[in-house]
Amino acid sequence: MGNPLYWDSTYEIVLNLMHDYPEVDPTTVGTRQLLQMVLALPNFADEAVLAHEDLLAEILRVWYEETVFYDQSK
Repeated sequence: MGNPLYWDSTYEIVLNLMHDYPEVDPTTVGTRQLLQMVLALPNFADEAVLAHEDLLAEILRVWYEETVFYDQSK
């Protein structure tokens, strides 16, 4: 997954999280842990200071929804 990621790319961030952390249940991830996980993505190119609680909560929500959808499609 090669294109640079920025905070406004919520869905792409989630796809990368699902790829890099397939064993992680998003319901067990807090916002601080999520911030560290996103910053550790190899192609993440944005500034950490731009993250805020609402943005991180939105990423977690989309990650959860994608995980549920993925599990139902198996």
